[in-house]
Amino acid sequence: MEKTELRAPANLVSKRAIIQWTLQAVIGWAVVVVGQGLVVLLADAPPGWLRVTLAVSAVVGVVHVLVMPRWRYRVHRWETTGDAVFTRSGWINEEWRLAPVSRIQTVDTARGPLQQLLKLATVTVTTASAQGPVKIAGLDEDVAARIVDELAATTQATPGDAT
Repeated sequence: MEKTELRAPANLVSKRAIIQWTLQAVIGWAVVVVGQGLVVLLADAPPGWLRVTLAVSAVVGVVHVLVMPRWRYRVHRWETTGDAVFTRSGWINEEWRLAPVSRIQTVDTARGPLQQLLKLATVTVTTASAQGPVKIAGLDEDVAARIVDELAATTQATPGDAT
């Protein structure tokens, strides 16, 4: 067997992941800004710093919503081979992961409400690693199903006990 090296994975996630990440950011920032706005509107004499934090939150929220999803899309990559699962994720802090097939214990798929709406899925590859599972988020649901099937077949054909 060849030595498996950490390298840039070949595949991008689905472009619809940009929509998912944008919607998640909009919802998160809406909670923060609306909450602060309600306090400013409903308080008898809100302090000036509260108006400043509301303005800062609104500006940071807009920048985050506009920048993060596209940046994250450019970073997130994945690849599976007969030897390993490769991932790169993050947007401020990038994380590169390599999970040898011989160490894979389980392969799961998850689909939250936004993912279901956008026909996306997350594949989680659990290994015998202290770093925790390898996750591939933002996949087309059919691609995720194919990856799970391929990894299940590959791990069954790989000798060892995944520990």
